Formats: sequence, structure tokens, C-alpha cells
Amino acid sequence: MRTERDVLGELQIPDDVLYGINTARALENFDLGQKQVNMNLIRAIVTVKKSAAETYAQILSDQDKIKEKAISHACDRILAGEADQEFPLQALQGGAGTSTNMNVNEVIASLANKELGQEIVHPLDDVNRGQSTNDVYPTALRIAAIRQLRLLSDQCAKLQTALQEKENEFQTIKKLGRTEMMDAVPVTLGEEFGAYAQAVARDRWRLYKVEERLRQVNIGGTAVGLSDNAERRYRFGVIEELRKETGYGLAAAEYPMDITQNCDVFVEVSGLVKSMAVNLMKIANDLRLMNSGPKGGLGEIHLKELQQGSTIMPGKINPVIPEMTMQCAMRVMANDTAVTMAAAHGDFELNAFMPLVADSILESLELMTEAARLFREKCIEVLEADPEQCRKHLEASYAFATGYTKELGYDEVSRIVHEYSPEQAKEKLSEQSHDDK
Repeated sequence: MRTERDVLGELQIPDDVLYGINTARALENFDLGQKQVNMNLIRAIVTVKKSAAETYAQILSDQDKIKEKAISHACDRILAGEADQEFPLQALQGGAGTSTNMNVNEVIASLANKELGQEIVHPLDDVNRGQSTNDVYPTALRIAAIRQLRLLSDQCAKLQTALQEKENEFQTIKKLGRTEMMDAVPVTLGEEFGAYAQAVARDRWRLYKVEERLRQVNIGGTAVGLSDNAERRYRFGVIEELRKETGYGLAAAEYPMDITQNCDVFVEVSGLVKSMAVNLMKIANDLRLMNSGPKGGLGEIHLKELQQGSTIMPGKINPVIPEMTMQCAMRVMANDTAVTMAAAHGDFELNAFMPLVADSILESLELMTEAARLFREKCIEVLEADPEQCRKHLEASYAFATGYTKELGYDEVSRIVHEYSPEQAKEKLSEQSHDDK
């Protein structure tokens, strides 16, 4: 064990960890036993730190350049996955993410000092030079969100394509359309899948467009967006370095205090992910119903059989992928509520509930990305239509009746439908239509 000190006193830290006293105190204070900080957020924070170090390496003295290069190399090692175990903090924590920022600072400083062979890199004076959690954390969250948004948008595109392929495959299969779970008018199975594809296409476009709002970052604004303790050359240089590191078209916020205190952009992103969740839930539920049976349900499509469905009923197979997809959608909806409440509870120049915003929005993005992939691969691409069953339900219904209302009138068609069986009603309507002509 080693002894470290801060303004609160001394603490014993295990010799085999790279983090320091700030991380150790946070581990004790937020010992929830739940999820840890999202590693994509950690990597985005490290990317910000590397960009800051590279910027300072260009503008500081030779002695400081040595330290900044060691900091940059330490960041590379973390980004390569060498120190994932050094970030053990809980996702939910007080302090607007300060503990996470300090955790990153301490690990980077330790790795840099090991490279240099001496304890000269300070986690706050050097690694956190000209920075604050209040500009590092929101900037990192935007970077992490953009990365995951692009992955989600890509999965939306693939899902849209898969649905359009089913639209073409099923375009000649006539079936019963239903409104409010009741018989309506004839449609084709292809038309239904075409409508699903349109909904996913809107999701893809909305998610693509919202990235524009995430590209504005407040790095360089430090505590409240007024750039206290941040040099002018650093503020302009760090944005350029971040663009190089990420490949994203990031831009300095026109009004950094706005980005520091307001989280409405994250609410917007969360809302759009929720919109996608709503669409996936609707599609998945439709497929569950169309697949119902195999003998006592609709049976208009057949989902791929993936696993046994019951511990007591032999031969039972359940629609597990649509069910999983719907549960993922429910979690995203719950996360959206959390993001909304956390964003609304920001006070004055900072939102103390950023850790909840970050954890919820990144979980939603990641969950929808994987849910969309699995839904496409294990459900949409491999499902099959049952044309005979589609025809059976259509012919057993009064779906044909609507086509006669223009000629015979609503009241007369309604009377015949209520008095006769579908087969008899079809014959009666056909006769009356012929007589009228």
C-alpha cells in the first residue's frame, strides 16, 4: 500500500493500481454495486486529454513538452485498451462527473510518470491543464454520442434495406389488413413491410441530422464557459487537435456558457432514439402477432425457430427476438425519461446530473444499435411468409365489402355484411352490383 494525501487527509492506496486518492475516495462514496462508467465515455475523455496534450506540446517550453508528450503516449496506451481495469467508478456519482475526470487524470499521470521514470507529471496541474470537468465531460459525451450515432445510423440503413427486400419478396401476397385489431381491407404483405421500411428510413434521417447539434463543443470554456485559466492559443488549438483525433467536424461553441449549463441537445438525441425505439417496438409486436400460433393464431409469417420456448410444454417455440427488441425499446423509453428529468434539473451554470445523462444516452444508443442488428439478422432477414394462411384469413373476412360502398352505399353494404356470411355476402353484393349496372 502507498499513502496519498489531499486536503481531506491521508488515504491508503493499493500499490498495484494506477489511479490515486481522488478515485479511491469516489469508490468509497459511490459504492452502489451497479454499472461502471461507460468505457466509450472514458475513451472520449482520454481523447480530449490527448488533444489537449498535443496542443500544449506545440505552445509550451521544452521541459513542459516532454511531459505533454508523455501524457499523449499514456493516452494512446489507454485508447489501445491497456488500462481498462483502472476505471472502476460507478456510472452514477455526485459532482457532475468530476470523479470520472479525476480518475482519468490520475491514470494518465501515472502512466506518463512510469514512462519518464520520475514523478513529475501532476494529474491536475499537467494532465488537466487549462481544463475543467465542466468543459471536458460535455465535450467527451458529445464525441462518444457522435460515434455511437453513426453506428446506429448504419444499422438503421441495413434494417431499412432488409425490410425493403421483404417488401419486394412479398409484394404479391395478398392478406387481410387490420385496424384496431379488427378486419379492415385487403393489403399485401409487401405493402406492410414497405411501411415498416419507411418508418425506419425516417429514424435514419433524424439520427443523421441531429449530429449537427452535437458537433458544437465547449472545450476551452473551463468552469462556466468563460475560459478561466485557459490560454487563447490552447483554446483554438485544442479544437483542431480534436478534429484530427476524431475525424469529426467539431466546432467551438459560439457561446460556451450555453453548452456548459444546458443539456437540451442530449434530450433531443435521446428523444430521437426513443422515436426509433417506438418504431421497432411496433414492428416487432406486429411480427409477433402475425407469427402467432402455430395452429391457434394468425400464422401469416413464420419467424426462424431459435430455441426451445418452454420448460413444461414440449415443442413450444417463442418469438424471442421480437420480445428482446421490445424490451430494449422499453429500456430506451425509460432512459429518455431519466435524461429529460436530469437535463431539467440543471442549476445556473452547470448541470450536476450529467453522469445520469451520459449513462442513459450512451446505453440507449448502444442498445438500439445492437437491437437493430439482431432484429435484422435473426428476425427480418430469415422470416418467411405463409401465403396460404394469408389467403385463408382474407377469404374468411368481409374485407371485400368496402369496395362496394361507392356503388351500393354504406348502409346497404353494412346491412348485407351483418345479415350474411362472408361467402354469401360476396355473392349478394356482386349480384346487386351487377343489377345496378
